[in-house]
Parts: sequence; structure tokens; C-alpha cells
Amino acid sequence: MDAKLRVLIVDDSAFFRNRISAALAQADDIEVVGFAGNGKEAIDSARKLRPDVITMDVEMPVVDGISAVRKIMAEAPTRILMFSALTKEGARETLDALDAGAMDFLPKERKTTGRGRSVEEANRQLLERVRAVGQSRLSLLRGAVRGYRSQVSRTVSSQADVVSDKHLELVAIGASTGGPVALRQVLSALPRHFPLPVVVAVHMPGSFTRAYAERLDAVCAINIKQAVDRDLLMPGHCLIAPGGKQMRVDRGPSNYQVRISEPLSGQIYHPSVDLLLSSAAVSYKDRVLGLVLTGMGADGLEGARKLKQAGSDLWSQDERSCVVYGMPQSVEKAGLSDRVLALDEIGPLLARISH
Repeated sequence: MDAKLRVLIVDDSAFFRNRISAALAQADDIEVVGFAGNGKEAIDSARKLRPDVITMDVEMPVVDGISAVRKIMAEAPTRILMFSALTKEGARETLDALDAGAMDFLPKERKTTGRGRSVEEANRQLLERVRAVGQSRLSLLRGAVRGYRSQVSRTVSSQADVVSDKHLELVAIGASTGGPVALRQVLSALPRHFPLPVVVAVHMPGSFTRAYAERLDAVCAINIKQAVDRDLLMPGHCLIAPGGKQMRVDRGPSNYQVRISEPLSGQIYHPSVDLLLSSAAVSYKDRVLGLVLTGMGADGLEGARKLKQAGSDLWSQDERSCVVYGMPQSVEKAGLSDRVLALDEIGPLLARISH
């Protein structure tokens, strides 16, 4: 049997520490090795215990969670899963934590629910995320933080001489776990006059995507915003699907636009990468470049299949540069990927697109 994942739990509330510990205790492959009640204790415990994963609250006394992440990443890089409030401020703090090097996050409200089924669902999701983060490559951490702050400098591989032999009119991107950091690295490489519209579905809560889009817009050359219903698709503009909603591409009488709707019963992901890519295939046929980036699960597989059936191109992120290889692996294993690329190759290669 493989060694257990060793987890350090950091939260200023004893109730929440116990709640997380009880959830993790259900798993045979996870071991809680310590607790910390503030950021200073977290830094000391991380240095002493060398856990595989740290679950970290954002708001704590003495040293806050974001400062603790920065210190831990500088001294003893560790896989960190943040808990944060489902508020606008919570979104900003979570993005700050991702900037600092945290790998993923979960909404803190999920820990406090009192309904039996909701508690079970929250526990299941926590176990999934801890395992996913724990199995990711520790070597990604420093690279992710650097990539988040600077333009990519790596030389694109020789296979990238020609972006596509098709006439492209849209870039459609899907991502999940690890996606916020990966997407920023890709979009920050695009020039101000990028000739295509970009649409994105990334699995994030509804209260987070607006703040995320605003942050991307501030650091990227192209224009980026959270999409609203009937936003037009324009070159050099990127529309981020609002969390908790569905976004699809639609061809109107004289232009292309996005349509935003409430998720239907039974739809697991909202926004859904499958739905976005499938709608792009219907509207744009063979003129789409689809990208499937890091993420847990297989959302995007059916959409990628629709894109390929329509004659469009599809790229996927390679295993080595993914936080979680689930989504890209599903499309690659199905034989749908035209190119499997390292994260730092994707943005510079996209930037070569010209009309």
C-alpha cells in the first residue's frame, strides 16, 4: 500500500479543525499529522512536520492565511488547499492566496452546512480535493508562482511553427482544479490586438468569477470580463463564464454572442466545459481552437468530441505541467488532442495566431 497523504489542518476555529479532521478520518489513505490555529503556527508546523498537504483558512489571527502561504512557499514549498468565504472579499483573498502559491480552494460555507446530504457531499469534495492536490507535482509550485507574475520566456517547441492549417475564428478554453493559475499564464501571453475572441469556462463559485475576471483584465493585454447574456464575441476580448451559470456560444442574425442561462437539473458542472465547447462546435463548425487545461474529472470530453466531429482543432495540457491531469487526460486518451503541450508553450503558441 502506498504511504498515506499527511495533512496539516490550519484554522483558528477548533470547531472547523475538528470538522475537517473528522471528514479526513473517513479515508484510509489520508492521515492528519497536526493542527494549527493561526498563520504563525502554520508556518512553524509546516517547517517541522513537512506535510504533503496543508488545508489553510484565509482569515486568522497573528498571521493571516495569505501571509502564511507566502512564507511557507518561500521556506518549505508545500501543496496548499485554501478555505475561503463565498463573498466578494473572500474571492479577492482566495485569488491572493493562489497568487502566493496555493494550489486550489474550497468555499468555507461547505464546512458549516447542517443538512445530512450536504455534509456528505462536502466531505466527499474535500477528500477529492485533498487527494488531487496531494498527488500533484510539488515541482509545479514555484513555477506556478513565477508564471503568475511574469511573461513566459520559454522558447516554443519546433512543432509550433504552424498554429493551425484552418481558418480560426474562436478560441474556447475549459479548466478546473489548477485552472485559475494556468489560465492566467495562457492569457497573459496574448498580445493586445489578438485577432480572435476567447471564451472560457473554469469551475469557480459564482461569487468568485467576477473578481477573477477583473484581476485578469488588470494584468493581461487583451480585454477580459465576466460574461453577461448577449455579450458579443469580438477579437481581442475574452469572456469568462459566470460561476453557477451556463454559458454557450450562439450565432445571431448578424454576429456571434454568448447566452447565459441557469443550470438545468442534473448538470454537475456550471459552468460546463462540455456545454461551452459543444455550442462552439455548432456555431463555428471547423473554425474553433479548443483548449482543455488542468482539472479534475472529465468535463470537456464530450465537448471536445463535438469539436473534433465538426472539424475543429483541440489542444490539451500535458501531464507534467498540470496540477490535476484528469480533464486533459480524458481527451488525450480518447484520441481527440491534436497537440499535447506544456503550459508554458500554450500562450506563446496562441500568440502566433494572425489574420
